[in-house]
Amino acid sequence: MLISELKMQEGVLSDRLVKIMNMIAHLQHVNEKQSRKTDEVRQFVKDMLRVFNHDSPNYFPTGWAGDVGDGPTTAYDALEPKKWKPADKK
Repeated sequence: MLISELKMQEGVLSDRLVKIMNMIAHLQHVNEKQSRKTDEVRQFVKDMLRVFNHDSPNYFPTGWAGDVGDGPTTAYDALEPKKWKPADKK
């Protein structure tokens, strides 16, 4: 089970590596042209760098804290507790 999962991931990673190597070869070919469009190459490189960027995001991905109104509350603060009644014996 684990071996097959690792082999599958190895295949996916090797496919990604081939795609990246093809992109680099394409960039080198475009860079060697005399009449190259520098804006296109610059945007392509920026897009590639955005994919591999490890900087911190503009926001912190956190879950919903549940703070509504005056801040954190318990169930007793949010809802009026019901009065306890003993169970009816039949």
